Amino acid sequence: MPFLDHVLQTPAYGWKDSNGTFIKPTVGQIFREFFSRLNVFSSRKNWLPLFGWLKVLALVPCFILFFACFFHWWTLLAAFIYSMIIMGTHGTIWHHRYCTHNAFTFRNKFWRFITQHLTVNMVPEEIYVVSHHVHHAKSDQPGDPYNAEGGFLYCFLADANHQPIAKDLNEEDYNKVKLLMKHTGVRANTYKQYKRWGSYAHPARAITASLLNWLFWYLVFYLIGGNALACTLFGAAAFWAIGVRTFNYEGHGKGKDKQRLSTDFNKDDKSVNQFWPGIVAGEWHNNHHLYPRSARSGFKPYQIDFAWCYIFLMKKLGMVSSYRDSKKDFYKYYYLPYLQQKNRK
Repeated sequence: MPFLDHVLQTPAYGWKDSNGTFIKPTVGQIFREFFSRLNVFSSRKNWLPLFGWLKVLALVPCFILFFACFFHWWTLLAAFIYSMIIMGTHGTIWHHRYCTHNAFTFRNKFWRFITQHLTVNMVPEEIYVVSHHVHHAKSDQPGDPYNAEGGFLYCFLADANHQPIAKDLNEEDYNKVKLLMKHTGVRANTYKQYKRWGSYAHPARAITASLLNWLFWYLVFYLIGGNALACTLFGAAAFWAIGVRTFNYEGHGKGKDKQRLSTDFNKDDKSVNQFWPGIVAGEWHNNHHLYPRSARSGFKPYQIDFAWCYIFLMKKLGMVSSYRDSKKDFYKYYYLPYLQQKNRK
């Protein structure tokens, strides 16, 4: 069986039936799977999905305090910029283009570390990276961990239900997971530790790293704007962490074909270029599926790409040593032929 067919933990309802047809679970099945995946009392190997959701819940009080005690025009503006633009762009730079697709290379480990911790830590790299490789291999097909045809909840709860790695990988396959994650700088469990914890990351290291990240950023925000700014931006981080879980449902047309002839050139799946995620986070999703290893996905003039701006600037300053840019290929093989065909009609 190919590695990407079994690297993720199969949900109780399965990926597909005996005929190879996608299984769309009921709402009840999705919630039962979700709560079973968070149950560390049944298995310690469920620690990572629980950790991801506990981080969100831990910051909900900050979100409430923002509205109850610190709601002003300037805190609202700060929350908007931090959640929509800064957190969104950082997610595209770090988790998407670097950790998953290795679209650019840092000059050294120092700049990698700085980029990793540019924002409040919310999403475990392991949850994102391995499953995203599967997503690209099986986009909108059975086995896609956030297949939009499964519905909103199928995608929204995918980080617990579909994205964790399998708990019974042999050592050879676990070493393949390590290769997918090696460049991220996240320290790997040994195979013996993986068999105990069911994850690439060790819980002690993951929890410690997140706590240190949170302590650093809360102190920075507090020194700049007191508890008002700190609570506002930590609440904004929670808001982003919830909102980002909705992206792939929307980014793949809610399971329907919503592609536009002049905008979406990748026809191998239902991915679409959306204006809002593109503008605020550089996530022009159809372009990305067309050239997943490109450090730029905003190819057209109006497709603003703040993530690419950061990578390009880092390259100019010598902090990034190389990157891939597929803009010229996009115009050569897709957009210019489209315009020529359109003009002939």
